[in-house]
Amino acid sequence: MAKKGEVENGGASARARLSAKRYEQELARLHVELVKLQQWVIHTGAKVCILFEGRDGAGKGGTIKALTERVSPRVFRVVALPSPTDREKTQMYVQRYLPHLPAAGEIVIFDRSWYNRAGVERVLGFCTKDQVRSFLKAVPLVERAIIESGVILLKYWLEVSEEEQTRRLQARIHDERKIWKLSKLDLDSYSHWYDYSRARDDMFAATDTDFAPWFVADSNNKKRVRLNIISHILGRIPYKALPRAKVRLPKRQQKPQGYREPDHSRMQIPQKF
Repeated sequence: MAKKGEVENGGASARARLSAKRYEQELARLHVELVKLQQWVIHTGAKVCILFEGRDGAGKGGTIKALTERVSPRVFRVVALPSPTDREKTQMYVQRYLPHLPAAGEIVIFDRSWYNRAGVERVLGFCTKDQVRSFLKAVPLVERAIIESGVILLKYWLEVSEEEQTRRLQARIHDERKIWKLSKLDLDSYSHWYDYSRARDDMFAATDTDFAPWFVADSNNKKRVRLNIISHILGRIPYKALPRAKVRLPKRQQKPQGYREPDHSRMQIPQKF
């Protein structure tokens, strides 16, 4: 699906196989840059908010894991909200998301966001058509206010094909390590491919603004989409590498000064491997 804000997928080279070695090399390089970004965010007090949306099985979780596995969870905070409580259902829709927005020196990553209303809630009938229309009308105003408060807001849609989604959801059924990823909502959503397509298109039409554009990433190749999105994030934030003092380990105590190591053998776990 062509889109103005499409994340680069490498053109013809994207069709070539990405070896595990090349993937790990590129990911390691990007992780170094993410650490530089982290230090810059802390130093400058920058506020960054990243939204990840897409169909079930599009690879949001794996991309977020690749993005955050080498940085501090105190700086890179991942937010994945559960279903709203009875009290939250009576609030203004975006209200429960607002407390999770970043403060100075934070990067907040939403694994699904307020756009649930434009997607799963609309498709599965958890809200009315009027509520969807009201949301799509209001959300650009909310996002403008977020940005004007000093937040860098990035919105990513991971696009997966019908065939690849089917393959991934089938894998969840047959792999006991992944069965927890397959919820009743996933199964209900699976049969609504074109309803989701219409919902996505309406969402883009209403909320792809100049100040908060959508970026679409082809996620049929999990490794590629992770590298492409991380690279794109780094390119959208004006961070700079900060000077770093040379670190040396201090001298360790040379004498025990009467200390004796106690016997911890009864507390040790069995060594089966």
